[in-house]
Amino acid sequence: MSASRSIRPGSIALTWLFKGLRIAALSYLGVLLVLLFLENSLIYPAPRYPEGDWVAAHLPHEDVSFHSADGTMLHGWFVEHPQPRAVVLYCHGNGEHIAYNDQFLKMMRDEMRVSIFAFDYRGYGRSEGQPFEPGILEDGEAAQAWLAERTGLTLKDIVLMGRSIGGGVAVHLAAKNGARGLIVESTFSSLPEVAARQFPWLPVHWVMKNRYDSVTKIAAYQGPLLQSHGDCDTLIPIHLGRKLFDAASGPKEFYCVSGGDHNCMQPDEYYRKLDAFLDALP
Repeated sequence: MSASRSIRPGSIALTWLFKGLRIAALSYLGVLLVLLFLENSLIYPAPRYPEGDWVAAHLPHEDVSFHSADGTMLHGWFVEHPQPRAVVLYCHGNGEHIAYNDQFLKMMRDEMRVSIFAFDYRGYGRSEGQPFEPGILEDGEAAQAWLAERTGLTLKDIVLMGRSIGGGVAVHLAAKNGARGLIVESTFSSLPEVAARQFPWLPVHWVMKNRYDSVTKIAAYQGPLLQSHGDCDTLIPIHLGRKLFDAASGPKEFYCVSGGDHNCMQPDEYYRKLDAFLDALP
């Protein structure tokens, strides 16, 4: 007769441990794959027409259609000042389009005395296509080229202004084509560093496709920089803004918005800084 063999409690526990670890690993991988699949949707909420005030009767503007390098049809508004002290290209944030910025554009023309062109990235507003980083950067290049031709300036004579993810677009344009001045608000050093704060348990630095590596690119820009950031920004921590600022090598000024969160209105003091910055541009 063969002797019976007993199963030790320790072996049972080890078996369940391995099963639990395998389930956890598969669940983690599943979540990672879902987030990778949804990456563009999470980064680009992309509001579309007809949301917003597309008539903007209080804002005389030129309705503009132009093409990106790959043929994607883009749309923007050119708001012209009769005697501008600067010509500005504005790159908006990831959750807005030009029809949400009509009051801002009016203020820039009337109070800052500039001509300003705001455009929508692919997939936003009335622009065609779907948003992704290389396409959006090409859209910015096409907008800068359109504005230079429309105003008779060179690319490097245009002032670039960007908010949040638009700061990544503006830094890219300044590094590649030059600019008379660069203004960025509530922006970041790189997008994976922002994502790492939101998802600290994911290897975002390795897997994200959208990078906007502004902290590397800005070294190629030697012109004037005005940067602002709220010290209570819950989406893009101010230290990521300061990291970008520290990497810039030209004449620069950092304005901290006391108590400011990511989407807070800029205070009057900031606009006094902006006014002085525009006055001092070469």
